[in-house]
Amino acid sequence: MRKAARHVTRFYDGCMAESGLRTTQYAILNLLADRGPMTMAALAGLLVMDRATMGHNLRPLERDGLITIEVGRSDRREREVSLTDFGRQREAEGKTLWLKAQRRFEQAFGAEDAKAMRRVMARIAAMELDVQSVRPFGREV
Repeated sequence: MRKAARHVTRFYDGCMAESGLRTTQYAILNLLADRGPMTMAALAGLLVMDRATMGHNLRPLERDGLITIEVGRSDRREREVSLTDFGRQREAEGKTLWLKAQRRFEQAFGAEDAKAMRRVMARIAAMELDVQSVRPFGREV
């Protein structure tokens, strides 16, 4: 599964290269464009990332003026992430490349298989997997 994920990520990153965005960066911009501002924790949850990894992915987007990160409105301990106008423009440009990559992937893999794979991957991403319940070498607790 990890090998396939790396392979597909490399393909999408190559397709997105002319936008200057990596797939994870585009996914962040796309979520913010679709759903509006949200906390860093909420964004991390939607992308199945820990907060440290999310912060690592947000720094270049903030540096390049694509997003802003501000103190949360309802809880000052939270950080709210918003898309800038420039970020909205870059997301729209990236969407064209993303959709082209989607079509190329589906042509190579098959539209029905791609649909089935997305369904299975969504189920996996939604599963509650507890790493604490597994001992080294696969012996369960």
